[in-house]
Amino acid sequence: MANRATFPKIAIQMAAAIVGLATIASTSAYSAERKSREEWKKAYERPSAIPFPKDNAYTPAKADLGRKLFFDPRLSGANYISCGTCHNPSFAWGDGLPRGIGHAMTQLGRRTPTILNAAFGELLMWDGRFESLEQQALGPMSAPVEMNQDMQTIVTELQAIPEYRTLFNVAFPGKGITVANIAKAIATFERTVVSGVAPFDRWIAGDETAISDAAKRGFDLFNNKARCAACHAGWNFTDGSFHDIGLADNDIGRGKQVPGVVAMQHAFKTPTLRNVVERAPYMHDGSLKNLFSVVAHYNNGFVKRPSLSTDVVELKLSDDEQADLVAFMKTLSSEDEPMKLPRLPAYDQTVAGSVSGTSPAAGPANEGMASTAPQQARSCNGFLQHWRSCAQ
Repeated sequence: MANRATFPKIAIQMAAAIVGLATIASTSAYSAERKSREEWKKAYERPSAIPFPKDNAYTPAKADLGRKLFFDPRLSGANYISCGTCHNPSFAWGDGLPRGIGHAMTQLGRRTPTILNAAFGELLMWDGRFESLEQQALGPMSAPVEMNQDMQTIVTELQAIPEYRTLFNVAFPGKGITVANIAKAIATFERTVVSGVAPFDRWIAGDETAISDAAKRGFDLFNNKARCAACHAGWNFTDGSFHDIGLADNDIGRGKQVPGVVAMQHAFKTPTLRNVVERAPYMHDGSLKNLFSVVAHYNNGFVKRPSLSTDVVELKLSDDEQADLVAFMKTLSSEDEPMKLPRLPAYDQTVAGSVSGTSPAAGPANEGMASTAPQQARSCNGFLQHWRSCAQ
């Protein structure tokens, strides 16, 4: 019998193997599946509600608190990086960079994933290491190369801000400021970040003038010859699964979580295509500059290896067909109301609050001045939002 320490790992690997087999089986079914345009339209109808977990139900107070925390740079050790620094609403909740930038201007190993429509996902991050938005919300904060915050320190710092004490007591009556409640509030706000109605949605609802003829042809290609719907399925244009799409780099992605499953080596989570135009550059490593580059990669530019997804095959699309595909993807951008930055709670303005401290993660006050607070040793095994080797 496997001991308790090894059983979860074995269970995960078995589950991943089942997913891999299911993916192969679904590919065969997909290759034989042919539907009319009207039949395909039905597969992309928007959901009527946002899903919230039972143990973290939605309340306006919790979402408002989460929005403030999301945009508050004081959640980072050095007090200058917020969640919104990397997840910028002006870039469809990404950062517009090939790879993220973290604490002390450290370049991270992967592109910042969007939080758009994250409420509808399950395994999160490019490699699926987090099972919930609550888990994911804490990961970047404690990662040395990202926000570099000590979690108990942030609780103490927030408790020193009067308005945050009030907001937490309203959102979490009788519980107040805790690490778990910080995560719940941020996750609640993130679940409200949902893409709005796009021209594509108006078209499938019956407005034939909402998108161009080229985009309509692109939709047909997307679901048939180009095979995009094999992975980018449903209203959110993602199957929520992991695939090796043949990018030429050494990052094994999901394979690090399930090393015994060949299909998961170099596999990364399928991202949503909602508002995809605003989220360039593309792929987990930011290696493809625009949507034409993406289509060209799938057409015939991928690396062939044992883990390559069986859905990735040479498409032999003409230049006109590739242009039609891009025209279709452009219709997935919604014109959402601008996100208003919140007014952040002020520091304590009483005499007692005049004695302030700085998180040891902030480092020296300025160059040449020794810090009075000792630097805390951190492990490379922290929860990292983006992969980065300790050797780098």
